[in-house]
Amino acid sequence: MNITLAQAQTAIEKAIAKSKDIDTKMNICIVDAGANQVAFARMDGAWLGSADIALKKAKTARFFDMPTGEIGKLSQPGQALFNIEHSNGGLISFPGGLPIKNSNGEVIGAIGVSGSTVENDHTVAKAGTELF
Repeated sequence: MNITLAQAQTAIEKAIAKSKDIDTKMNICIVDAGANQVAFARMDGAWLGSADIALKKAKTARFFDMPTGEIGKLSQPGQALFNIEHSNGGLISFPGGLPIKNSNGEVIGAIGVSGSTVENDHTVAKAGTELF
C-alpha cells in the first residue's frame, strides 16, 4: 500500500504548520512505499541546498524503514553500518527522515525534512507523520 497524494499533501501541511510554530523554514519531501517522490514543498526562504537533503532523508527512511537518526547511530566508526551513507546513491544518516505507517503499522512512505538544526528537522518531520 502507498501513501496517496492527498495524504502526502496533508503531511506537508502539518509539517509546514509545525515549522511556522518553531519559526523556521523547511524543505519537506514525501516519498511513497517505493521511495518515489509524491510531494514536495520548499517554504519561502528555505535553503536551496536542503531540497536534495530532504529527498535523501525521505528515501533513506524508506529504504531501511527506520528514522534516519537511528541509521546515523549505526553508521558511526566501529558500528555495524559504518559507511552505509555511501550506498544507494547517497544516504542521509542524521535526523529529519521518518517512515510513515498506516493504521495497520505498514510502511506506506516516508517524510524527509531539512532546513534547520537536526533537532528541528526531526520535530517537523514527526509533525508530518502524526496524521497517520
